[in-house]
Amino acid sequence: VRRSASASRSVVVNDGKVSKSCPVPRGQPMPSTAIQTMTKAVLRLITKPLPLVSEEGKLLTVSSLDGRAEASRLALVMVGLPARGKTHMARRVARYLRWLGMRTHVFNVGNYRRQHLGSHKDHNFFDPNNAEGLAARERMAIAALDDMLQWFAEGGEVGIYDATNTTLERRRLLSSRIRAHGLDRVFVESVCEDEAVIASNIRQTKLHMPDYSGVDPVDAVSDFRARIAHYEQAYEPVDESEGSFVRVIDVGRKVVAHRIQGYLPSRIVYFLMNLHTEPRSIWLTRHGESDFNEDNRVGGDADLSNPGKAFARALAEHFSAFSVKPRVWTSTLARTKQTAALLGVRAEEWRALDEIDAGDCDGMSYEEIRRVLPHEHAARRENKLTYRYPRGESYLDVIRRLEPVIIELERERRPVLVIAHQAVLRALYA
Repeated sequence: VRRSASASRSVVVNDGKVSKSCPVPRGQPMPSTAIQTMTKAVLRLITKPLPLVSEEGKLLTVSSLDGRAEASRLALVMVGLPARGKTHMARRVARYLRWLGMRTHVFNVGNYRRQHLGSHKDHNFFDPNNAEGLAARERMAIAALDDMLQWFAEGGEVGIYDATNTTLERRRLLSSRIRAHGLDRVFVESVCEDEAVIASNIRQTKLHMPDYSGVDPVDAVSDFRARIAHYEQAYEPVDESEGSFVRVIDVGRKVVAHRIQGYLPSRIVYFLMNLHTEPRSIWLTRHGESDFNEDNRVGGDADLSNPGKAFARALAEHFSAFSVKPRVWTSTLARTKQTAALLGVRAEEWRALDEIDAGDCDGMSYEEIRRVLPHEHAARRENKLTYRYPRGESYLDVIRRLEPVIIELERERRPVLVIAHQAVLRALYA
């Protein structure tokens, strides 16, 4: 590596940060130590898994090619008629983003209405020609918006505003208030043209709302259908002139994304593309006991012990009674593959499901770590989530590499059996 003749100083980079600049004679090679330091820093940057996380734990998005990054603060505004799955999507997105470590909260305007105005409101309350009802609903919408903006001011990162927001006037109001606080905004519109899906949603969720507690199911369905009709009178679909939006049609049958920019909005769109509402089972099981488990050793690629083989037989016997066989996912390590060997189903290996990398501690017992590496042992006990083994991984690293597995689990419509490791299963179950 040789300096440009037009440059006057070179830069020493340490852990991806500019620590100082030092003079180098014009046209002369840089010192080998500086070259090594810069090379390591560049390799860290180009191999570091997304998302990038700051020292404060905030998700970062690269805003330009010069490497500047800024913390993401995003308001997702749900749009759509009742019984279109908006709340379902909002909760799923919130759970996904919290799992990635982002401070996320759902502000459901319907909950504000029930809390402050009471639950039992018949369909006439939602008639757009009912001035009193319209004003009351407007107050609840503003109260939820005010709370969300205050939550952002206190350090929130992704706020999800869950309401029908079916009119252009309402959405313009929300957009102006949100942008005035320096936040990005994306509309998430749920459109459903499948009458069977709407009817199923009404039966499975709406009849169990506090609004219809103690109401005859037939009367409840009739009233809720009338409520939908009121919203249909005023419904104005999101238009391209309104800026960034995602339109999800028939629970993912079709997804339209308009002016979606940045890492975080793009990840959310990809997540929404893989959502569905079909029920199915997901089983998570640790592998059978291994030889390393018997010795209380970390990591390795040991075979199953005799008790571990007995567990594999019991697992196969349990699933032999199932008429529909699940997809079976394992890690690439021997103990998970041996646990799956008797199931009679071809297992799919995922390197992302491998156990947490113990680095320099691989093969050691916890007692050996405590005795030989007391500082590492103490650091791990202090904060297991963020602790990273020397030359190894932390739980946060495991979470990031598991993101493709989570997306595939959301997409999959068949039952799935995941045979993996303790740290990995903890992260998945979370």
